[in-house]
Amino acid sequence: MKKYLITGLLIWIPLVITLWVLKFIFDALDQSLLLLPPEMRTESVFGVHIPGLGVVITLAIVLFTGVFATNFFGAKLVTIWHDLMHRIPVVRSIYSSVKQISDTLFSSSGHAFRKALLVQWPQQGMWTIAFLTGIPGGDVARQLPGDYISVYVPTTPNPTGGYFVIVARSDTIELDMTVDEALKYVISMGVVPPGGSINGK
Repeated sequence: MKKYLITGLLIWIPLVITLWVLKFIFDALDQSLLLLPPEMRTESVFGVHIPGLGVVITLAIVLFTGVFATNFFGAKLVTIWHDLMHRIPVVRSIYSSVKQISDTLFSSSGHAFRKALLVQWPQQGMWTIAFLTGIPGGDVARQLPGDYISVYVPTTPNPTGGYFVIVARSDTIELDMTVDEALKYVISMGVVPPGGSINGK
């Protein structure tokens, strides 16, 4: 009975969690319909809520924005918009910080989260997986002579929480694995090795 119960759990738990995450994302994107005036929502137009229409509208808006921002006229308007946001007190600090992070993470020319590393954490002799996020800048770089890098050490099993650490490049080991493989290794708490299945079977 124990064997069958564990086998059943191993089948259902990943499926249920995957469906739950997808539903959360789907519902969050579907809420974009609330930005429309009440008279333009599906309840008013068709008399019933149409699930998924908000997802389609959100994706269409994001795609249109990307297409518009890549032409000359759109790029000029985006530049004006950025300048305007940087002139508004309070909004300026939040907007600039979020934009710098998003540019670093999603830009194809950036190096953030492009490499998985081994670092000694939380003390010498103990190793864990970290992700390269960049190199120190400003006064931090001036205070640290030598070759240092910035890394993100994720927690397990929830990698969205973690620690920002600056370490000497010589004290890290670059891993021959993708970021996805490293994340899977962290989330599984070491149960699923890179390029393998549970317990290497």
